[in-house]
Amino acid sequence: MPGTGLQRFPVNRPVRGGIRRRGRVRKELATLKIGLVLEGGGMRGLYTVGVLDWLMEKQFMADYVIGVSAGAGNGSSYVSGQRGRSYRVDTAYLEDKRYVSLYNFIKTKSVFGMDFIFDIIPKHLDPFDYPAFLDNPCEFITGVTDVHTGEPVYFGKQPDLGRQCKVLRASASIPLFAPPVTFQGGLYLDGGTSDPIPVRRALADGCDRVIVVLTRDRDYVKQPESFRHLYHRQMRKYPKMIEALDRRHEVYNETRRYVDQLEKEGTALVVAPSMPLSVSRFEKNKENLNQVYRLGHMDAENKWRAIEAWAKARQADCPHT
Repeated sequence: MPGTGLQRFPVNRPVRGGIRRRGRVRKELATLKIGLVLEGGGMRGLYTVGVLDWLMEKQFMADYVIGVSAGAGNGSSYVSGQRGRSYRVDTAYLEDKRYVSLYNFIKTKSVFGMDFIFDIIPKHLDPFDYPAFLDNPCEFITGVTDVHTGEPVYFGKQPDLGRQCKVLRASASIPLFAPPVTFQGGLYLDGGTSDPIPVRRALADGCDRVIVVLTRDRDYVKQPESFRHLYHRQMRKYPKMIEALDRRHEVYNETRRYVDQLEKEGTALVVAPSMPLSVSRFEKNKENLNQVYRLGHMDAENKWRAIEAWAKARQADCPHT
């Protein structure tokens, strides 16, 4: 879609488009395609940042990245190769009311300051490397939820990403805590509502193996949504979105079981918090966030030998020139 920054792809069809062609070239050169699947979780995403920074330290780049909510935002800095950037963005502005605050909610109906996060920071305060992001042959997919259907929709990167980041905004727009985002005729919210761990999409897009980064520990079981009466009232115009929220815990728990199955089969490698995270999605205590970041870094280090084995297998599949 010209002028959008990202291209929309139908829910049940493979990703198509100019950037995807690079992925097909990669597929011809290497038979093993490794994907990175990133769960959201708001400020719990500091765990994911710790994992991604470790992978960048080890110079490991996946062939494909898909994320929802905070997972998509943090994944973008991984694809641009900017180690440490997501950590800075998530911790440097905690005391700035433009970042996370009741002030934002009163002013814009969003707890997170979307203009500050997706415009002022990447363009002025901590520049995002758009050329590096686009030049990286790694595919990058963001999942959002269509409020009219309650179904996931996926967008891939396109050359004019820097002109606007509405898809990343939409994927991070948590129901009740942010308004829907209008984008090219659609209306979208948090991608984690309809597809909280988009591993099936990664496999449908041709990934042979997937590294799944979770922001909840392995024993976590999601409960039905709180504030049910509130979102039923607020979203009465969007009954399908209400249905998606009502069944969100079922979708999440089923997906976790599926990820466990893939792990047993050797298709998935799971990096999950080795202990429960005690922070909320709106956490503002920097030391708590630092602990979460360090845990992600440590857990990734503990999984590195297995990840490295996949990387070596991928390299072995590349024909020598």
